[in-house]
Amino acid sequence: MTVEEIKAAIPKLTLEQRAELARCLHGWEDDEWDAQLKRDLAAGKLDKLLKKVDMDISQGNLSDLP
Repeated sequence: MTVEEIKAAIPKLTLEQRAELARCLHGWEDDEWDAQLKRDLAAGKLDKLLKKVDMDISQGNLSDLP
């Protein structure tokens, strides 16, 4: 089965079947990138960046992506 076939079949699923599919797709364990990001967040390595983002948001310094 191809990805296109799977995508075409999804609208035909019942609500319960879609929920089951969503649980299946989102149930994977974190990969190494996810684990590293969590370690970096816990260690405070992203605090400076997150403060800048919060400041930009509060000041309205946002723009849409092209």
